[in-house]
Amino acid sequence: MHLLHANDSAGQHAESWYNATSEHQQYPQLQSSIDTEVCVIGGGYTGLGAALQLARSGVKVVVLEAHRVGWGASGRNGGQLGTGLNLHQDTLEKQLGMAQAKQLWQFCEDAKTNIQSICQQYDIDIEYTPGVVTALHRKRFVAAHHAYCNKLRDEYGYDQIHTLDQSELEARVCSHRYFGGSVDNGAGHIHPLKLAQGLAKAAASAGASLFELSQVNNIDYATGDISTRHAKINAKHIILACNGYIDELDPTFSRRVFPINNFMLATAPLGERAAEILPFNDAVADSKFVVNYYRLSKDGRLLFGGGENYGYRFPSDMARTVRRAMLSVFPQLHDCKIDYTWGGTLAITANRLPVIRRLNDRCLAAGGYSGHGVALSSMVGQAMANAILGDSRTLKLLENLPNRPFPGGPRLRPALQTMAMTAAKTLDFF
Repeated sequence: MHLLHANDSAGQHAESWYNATSEHQQYPQLQSSIDTEVCVIGGGYTGLGAALQLARSGVKVVVLEAHRVGWGASGRNGGQLGTGLNLHQDTLEKQLGMAQAKQLWQFCEDAKTNIQSICQQYDIDIEYTPGVVTALHRKRFVAAHHAYCNKLRDEYGYDQIHTLDQSELEARVCSHRYFGGSVDNGAGHIHPLKLAQGLAKAAASAGASLFELSQVNNIDYATGDISTRHAKINAKHIILACNGYIDELDPTFSRRVFPINNFMLATAPLGERAAEILPFNDAVADSKFVVNYYRLSKDGRLLFGGGENYGYRFPSDMARTVRRAMLSVFPQLHDCKIDYTWGGTLAITANRLPVIRRLNDRCLAAGGYSGHGVALSSMVGQAMANAILGDSRTLKLLENLPNRPFPGGPRLRPALQTMAMTAAKTLDFF
């Protein structure tokens, strides 16, 4: 079974609140064989970011998307435009040294600014709202987290993050579930599918050729020949931007990423009750291994993500799974109607750092953002595009991120990974 077809109808976006509140521009299916300078495989943030950069530099670029642009994690995620990588700076300092850690920090800061700049330039309304709260579900986590916030202020000059004690946290997140945390006003939350669709429109306007319903079946990396069901493409350069859906397109890359399924719901509009749960309209992510993440929508719904699994199939009881997680945080919403429930697939890595690799002289690949892809992925796409254009400085920085393959061979690896992730979930009870 191919993950691309395990849970959704071909060419149809997930039945999400995002889908219901977006205007969909469709792109044609590739029906004839063509030659191109660059072929980008995957119509999410990474691929679209690369295509936009290449197209506005005058390069002939083709984007192939198996379903619709933004169909995968780019159009289904929690919408949190976060700060940094999914690994603390002090850990990066130990692994890479202070100089490289600070370069990566600046890359992540530039990634946030880059999205705002693109949206302003191409008039993309992503419904940006500042404020992301980290909510700590264990009292013993508070001191270390506050110390890290102070480190970012003192050593990185980042003054947008502010520590919260328990009472201050409860003033922003009206739940008795947490013991403190922080609020990051340099981060925010967005409508993720509108970002993906806006990037696609911008890339097309700059000259990129976008094709939907054009799943790649085979790649000859030596010749640059790429096959879909209806056509062949020959490309001088290839960018693999498939994230958790890369499967058999490149076995060496797929060993380093592990697809996991996450689930979300959208309540009915809460009216005045919205201000009674999130009065500052922050997005929130908690400290659990299986993270609960949530925020209010523009029309006053609670968008809540919680629960995950590690097989190909989404569970039949997604609504029950996520509702249980929501009520553990906000039991006062026990009578609230659920209007939308959906699942999505993201990719994690063994150490939660993204994988950016030059597979050969012709092909670049990236993925495994481990929950931080909203800000990072389009900037990673631009870095790969710039390398093709002749500037590899940023790509070299990203290629140096330490990564290791998950253990086991092709058949054993999924079972080992599932066992490890299932065991790790028990940490949430201690």
